[in-house]
Amino acid sequence: MRFHVAELAGIREQVHAGPSEKATSAQKAKGKLTARERIGLLLDEDSFHEVEPLRRHRATGFGLEAKRPYTDGVITGWGTVEGRPVFVYAHDFRIFGGALGEAHAEKIHKIMDLAMSAGAPLVSLNDGAGARIQEGVTALAGYGGIFRRNTKASGVIPQISVMLGPCAGGAAYSPALTDFVFMVRETSQMFITGPDVVKTVTGEEISQNGLGGADVHAETSGVCHFAYDDEESCLDEVRYLLSLLPGNNRETPPSVPADDPVDRRCEALVDLVPVDGNRPYDMRQVIEEIVDDGEFLEVHERWATNIICVLTRLGGQVVGVVANQPRSLAGVLDIEASEKAARFVQMCDAFSVPLVTLLDVPGFLPGVDQEHGGIIRHGAKLLYAYCDATVPRISLILRKAYGGAYIVMDSQSIGADLTYAWPTNEIAVMGAEGAANVIFRRQIAEAEDPEAKRAELVKAYKAELMHPYYAAERGLVDDVIDPAETREVLISSLAMLRTKHVDRPARKHGNPPQ
Repeated sequence: MRFHVAELAGIREQVHAGPSEKATSAQKAKGKLTARERIGLLLDEDSFHEVEPLRRHRATGFGLEAKRPYTDGVITGWGTVEGRPVFVYAHDFRIFGGALGEAHAEKIHKIMDLAMSAGAPLVSLNDGAGARIQEGVTALAGYGGIFRRNTKASGVIPQISVMLGPCAGGAAYSPALTDFVFMVRETSQMFITGPDVVKTVTGEEISQNGLGGADVHAETSGVCHFAYDDEESCLDEVRYLLSLLPGNNRETPPSVPADDPVDRRCEALVDLVPVDGNRPYDMRQVIEEIVDDGEFLEVHERWATNIICVLTRLGGQVVGVVANQPRSLAGVLDIEASEKAARFVQMCDAFSVPLVTLLDVPGFLPGVDQEHGGIIRHGAKLLYAYCDATVPRISLILRKAYGGAYIVMDSQSIGADLTYAWPTNEIAVMGAEGAANVIFRRQIAEAEDPEAKRAELVKAYKAELMHPYYAAERGLVDDVIDPAETREVLISSLAMLRTKHVDRPARKHGNPPQ
């Protein structure tokens, strides 16, 4: 027995060391950590339990039978993050370039199934060269198994993809199916066809980072939710995100004791938001003033910047905040903003995260490009997401809320549980100037002084239909509140709604707009 135990210890030492010092040095030369170092940063110290470390492929041909390293290029297992269970798999680029073969895929399938069975988040640390060409169609089938499990787990357990190296071809679809995608600048790329293929087919010359780097996906495509300069800060933020999410859809997000007083008055809000609806301000400052200790995690910070989506805490409870950003495109809704907010709302609803919506929206962005790009169906995605959400939903109108954008941004008519407004709110079909031009076109045209007449009629329209208490008088706003009381009102309302329950109609699933 002692002999066999010693033999096992030697094998384990070989497994942990990896294929060779040369391979490790090559990984380090690229500015990348090893797979085990990454797992060590992600999980609590000494909490990792590895699954199938001795697995080896059984493929033959093309010299594979002579090269059968342990782990087969992927490390799988479970551990804890802040004491809560988390499952993980990490590609080991030192072995076959992290390429996926049959045994490699089966290990991932197993850990995904275990994560589903245990009801715990799954984090993938991606650094692989795609399908293992030498294994042919079995490698492709392995990806199919991953995609099917990604879809089955969607909305059941949180799935987080961390891109720490290349991810090309069909392999990029697994991250796209998960809830969140993290990337590291310079070292991680995602694309369906690489620069060489692009040049061959279209004649365009572009670098890997220019085609599918972190900044491209964080700012232009929206594929990446978070982008960081180094792996350490990236993995630290993954840990922070996990602290804001439940283990699965049957749990509520973890709460923490709130040091920030629940009844803290937010006096700064009175001066922070200009009364003039045409003057911009930073909605992030409003959120920072309201939430616990001013801390929040912004999702898709650099994509569709005219809307803000954050995970944060109010009174120690996790909430999702969706807010228009007047500093970007005046806070209008467009195609990308609608998609961004819709996906965020669906994620929050799937994992029992209450929603707070802050409105200051002049409408949908007009233009030929928007109409031809499908603003109707894309805007309908956000409308569908809110209407379908069953978590507690509170909306707050800070200033203007015009037209269809007011309805879409979780108005009471589409199911918001509570709707509040500041005394500066203006809720209307459109702005007073535009409305007056339509309603009083003839009177203005026939007046001796059209501009003076227009100003008179705009003032009359505002006094009649756009005063701050018009919607409250008709029950479309539950209360008009002092901005300084916003934090206390939101926290007490969320506490009341904590036990909210909604019976859903019997159906297989809805058919949301695409």
